[in-house]
Amino acid sequence: MRFLNKVAVITGAGKGIGFEIAGQLVHEGASVVLNDIDGRLARKAASKLMTAGQGKCVPFEGDASDVKVIAELVSFAVEQFGQLDIAIANAGTTVFGDFFEFNVEEFQKVVNLNLQGGFFLVQHAARQMREQGKGGKILVVSSTIGFRAYPNLTIYSMTKSALHMMAKSLVLELSPYSININAIAPGATITERTMLEAPDYENTWKDLIPLGKPARPSDIARPALMLLSDECNHVTGQTLIVDGGWTAASPYPNFFQTLEQLKFNGNGK
Repeated sequence: MRFLNKVAVITGAGKGIGFEIAGQLVHEGASVVLNDIDGRLARKAASKLMTAGQGKCVPFEGDASDVKVIAELVSFAVEQFGQLDIAIANAGTTVFGDFFEFNVEEFQKVVNLNLQGGFFLVQHAARQMREQGKGGKILVVSSTIGFRAYPNLTIYSMTKSALHMMAKSLVLELSPYSININAIAPGATITERTMLEAPDYENTWKDLIPLGKPARPSDIARPALMLLSDECNHVTGQTLIVDGGWTAASPYPNFFQTLEQLKFNGNGK
């Protein structure tokens, strides 16, 4: 019950890693405002989590890339539960695209959600925590692709890498108010989205990861909760990679074939 009497907001948590983090917070006593752009999904997820533990969970529908929605999310949490102790910028999107063909609309879609949404959630949450005067914990969900090059994911990797630097930079801004900010960078993880993109996702990745298997959402949520707990009161500005060792040694799927294809396309053949 590390989070008894704590209030948290989390974006993009209707399913996947965000849903699991929300569920574990509720299980340990937190009151959670669960955001998702899909209102039906948010309501279904919150209803399911209301029976998951000692805490509470209420849904909040809205696009986490919209700064107005972010402000309303933080205000809603305070109206519902009287305070805000934890904020988790989890919402994000992945758009694959050829660098030479990427257009402005695709660029803005990724940047607005992954970076703008995360930045302004941190800002609005930190303002509330500063006003309360009791400190708080903020976590941004990044990716190992913010550390390693991956084909056709330049914009995505840029935004995820920027989140690491935001967490580091904001140590100077937030520490005077006893607000900790950290990032977590999941590697290959089996979620509804990744299984939809690649039905053979688990078999594809297990041979590329030193520990021999991709993560489950619970493998990411447990260290996320550690960073949000009092156990990590002296940890701030850090990015925790949770990837089974992939960034230490392993290539991505079809590494050599992809290199050959890029060379082929570069020669205009």
